[in-house]
Amino acid sequence: MSPAVFLSLPDLRCSLLFLVTWVLTPVTTEITSLDTENIDDILNNADVALVNFYADWCRFSQMLHPIFEEASNVIKEEYPSENQVVFARVDCDQHSDIAQRYRISKYPTLKLFRNGMMMKREYRGQRSVKALADYIRQQKSDPIQELHDLAEITTLDRSKRNIIGYFEQKDSENYRVFERVANILHDDCAFLAAFGAVSKPERYSGDNIIYKPPGHSAPDMVYLGSMTNFDGTYNWIQDKCVPLVREITFENGEELTEEGLPFLILFHMKEDTESLEIFQNEVARQLISEKGTINFLHADCDKFRHPLLHIQKTPADCPVIAIDSFRHMYVFGDFRDVLIPGKLKQFVFDLHSGKLHREFHHGPDPTDTAPGQEVQDVASSPPESSFQKLAPSEYRYTLLRDRDEL
Repeated sequence: MSPAVFLSLPDLRCSLLFLVTWVLTPVTTEITSLDTENIDDILNNADVALVNFYADWCRFSQMLHPIFEEASNVIKEEYPSENQVVFARVDCDQHSDIAQRYRISKYPTLKLFRNGMMMKREYRGQRSVKALADYIRQQKSDPIQELHDLAEITTLDRSKRNIIGYFEQKDSENYRVFERVANILHDDCAFLAAFGAVSKPERYSGDNIIYKPPGHSAPDMVYLGSMTNFDGTYNWIQDKCVPLVREITFENGEELTEEGLPFLILFHMKEDTESLEIFQNEVARQLISEKGTINFLHADCDKFRHPLLHIQKTPADCPVIAIDSFRHMYVFGDFRDVLIPGKLKQFVFDLHSGKLHREFHHGPDPTDTAPGQEVQDVASSPPESSFQKLAPSEYRYTLLRDRDEL
């Protein structure tokens, strides 16, 4: 039997102090620096990655560094596995090719990735340890609500876009693809799923996915493609979750303005769904080919009174259609004129051709005047852009370039 070892009192105190220090010392993590050699491998293998695109000379980037590192330490304690959550950074001066690849236009920019796929929405919230940690916790939470009884469907929030999957079992490739899509699009749709005996009445032809549009009148739509095909499933659900005409709010205004496309906006009262439906139908009918050149939006007249005042309108004048080019605002004629074939399309074409801008400054184009009618320059000052004020602020970011404006 080995003899007992007794420590002197000073040695015992030192040992206890070392033990307490070791136990209480928080986990510290090194922020992963990304470059052209490692970026794809690291992001592709991370369940969730938050990447800070920065420049050392940018004061906002300098302020974010210690906050970003501390948030990483907090999250690492909760998700210790190597690839569960990765906090990474890109020095955009050193790696301008990566900055161009991800279209970085301001510092710092925080982008979220899931298994290497960049999410549409970047992080624009408060720059604090708590806010960043809460954001990651939210991203790691299950985006799919499980239904335990089909009767729960009758209590769904029908103001939202609902995607419901019916599966024989949770441990299946069909569900794994559904879950992957839900992780990407959960900000745009509510995702629900039922399994086994609960889902059986809806699985008369096998596992399936249905889309329930907002409201109670529109019929459900069924996905007819392969449920193991991620691209097909994702494209179908994205088409349902991200409408052609999106609502602009103060929460998503910065994101929408940063897309860099002019706005075609319907201002309407919240309860006026008829005007919104007319606008949506005419945009789909006349302007689907212009989807990549202009953003189609609708806005609550009460919440956006200030832009209405810019064009000398009030909520009492709604519904009102206008274009904001980020330089000026231009008003469409009477709302009912939107039903005239080609009228809305011409309004957008006149923006792109510069005709709206010319006519505001110099009066009608000569081709628009009657034969023999004298052409006069009419001095005019079109209302300045109102939504430009929602763009990323120089008090929060270092902006790299000015947006080209019409």
